[in-house]
Amino acid sequence: MALGTGIEWTEATWNPVTGCDKISPGCKHCYAERMAERLQAMGQPNYKDGFALTLQPQMLELPLRWRRPQTIFVNSMSDLFHKDVPLEYIQRVFEVMRAASWHRFQVLTKRADRLATVSNVMPWPKNVWMGVSVESAAYAPRIDQLRATNAAVRFLSLEPLLGPLPDLNLSGIDWVIVGGESGPRARPMDPAWVTDLRDQCARAGVAFFFKQWGGVQKKRAGRLLDGRTWDELPGAASGAQLAG
Repeated sequence: MALGTGIEWTEATWNPVTGCDKISPGCKHCYAERMAERLQAMGQPNYKDGFALTLQPQMLELPLRWRRPQTIFVNSMSDLFHKDVPLEYIQRVFEVMRAASWHRFQVLTKRADRLATVSNVMPWPKNVWMGVSVESAAYAPRIDQLRATNAAVRFLSLEPLLGPLPDLNLSGIDWVIVGGESGPRARPMDPAWVTDLRDQCARAGVAFFFKQWGGVQKKRAGRLLDGRTWDELPGAASGAQLAG
């Protein structure tokens, strides 16, 4: 069985690394940190050190045992490109993704500087989608670093969206996810920021996925934008749909 998830834009999670630390404002109310603390309290062995960065080599080959093809978010509980993850370990993760060619893998990082540094020595199989998180205009340069990679599909996670992102350069970008922050201390998101990003994607021919409005009660706030859901996926991907 895959490790199911409630994340709207994927089907399963795989965490060959756990734990992280905060590097930008989007990290302030990190859901993964809260989850790691709960799992530690429950005695889950992979989280015995809480949210301290920890390699989990016993998890490396897990996707090879999942025979049903699915879309897998890599390191929902960490950042594969954290400075303390050895390059050799990152390459092992990529080799597993290459070997598990029947899956689609989504890798997301805030550490686009390290991604750019090591990109040329990474294998880039077609089933690996690479993304960066951008929460405000101050971090838009991460997009240029993503664009420099050889990933077959490049995507942006604009979540939690903490400010407007006007006039983005979306060349070489295949997919944009937008979402508001959720949880007890969620910071607000202006609807005008969302509609502007949707319209930018439409003009650029980039798939747009609206994940959530967020807030303290994210389920009540829902994920409708202008009366409908927006679940577009990269057209270059097989079928452009989650297997569901």
